[in-house]
Amino acid sequence: MDERPRQAWPPQEPRKQGRHRVWPSGEPDGKDERPRRARLPVGAGSQDDLPPSARWYGTPAAPPRRVPSRLRRRLLGSLALVAGAGIVVAGVALVPRAQPSSSPPGRVGDPAAGVGYPLLEGWRVGAVVPVTGFTSVAGKDGTATVMTRPAEPVTDVRKATVELTDLYARLLLHGDEVTVVDDRAVTVGGRSGHSRSLRAEYRDVVNRPSYLRVVFLTDPGGRPVVVVGMAQPDDPRLRAEIDAVIAGVR
Repeated sequence: MDERPRQAWPPQEPRKQGRHRVWPSGEPDGKDERPRRARLPVGAGSQDDLPPSARWYGTPAAPPRRVPSRLRRRLLGSLALVAGAGIVVAGVALVPRAQPSSSPPGRVGDPAAGVGYPLLEGWRVGAVVPVTGFTSVAGKDGTATVMTRPAEPVTDVRKATVELTDLYARLLLHGDEVTVVDDRAVTVGGRSGHSRSLRAEYRDVVNRPSYLRVVFLTDPGGRPVVVVGMAQPDDPRLRAEIDAVIAGVR
């Protein structure tokens, strides 16, 4: 009986010789899809310092850090205040100039915050841009301003006041040296709360010292309210006027 030669199945293509590598799926299409070793960033250690997966695919990037929603709302409100109200810190002016509005002269009404306050001589009601987060504003000749807005209830009033004051100081004052000039519990119009004041000084000869006061007032029967007062230059008379306007909040 004659024996037929045995043949491997399926037939194999002869291996190519030379510099080209034989690819299982057929001829290479010109694109080298082989995994490559990741390049190390400048200042990094050797490849042996990386785990096996990082040597081929690179060190995984850290996920972006998310800002807490409560802090994000405060940041957005504060940034919008800078853009919408025209506050320029470490520049020409700190406070927006009050513009005429439909409110009765001599008094500010803020239904959104549930408060109102009388104005002193020389103060005017300002027109608030809706995206600022503040719901009322009054000022005097571009040197002083008082603003109010509703707030969310908190368990620690002083802590909330300190956080807001530090936040507004970083976003609005940008002082080279910032000092706390007052920190105390207050009662305004029957509402208990906390007040914190800062003074910012600058090393340049252009900007004069600035003053910032933040008051957080609680309301057992309603929403709390935040009152912010600012002045540039920091002057005892402007401080007194800001304190008088805030004291009239009802």
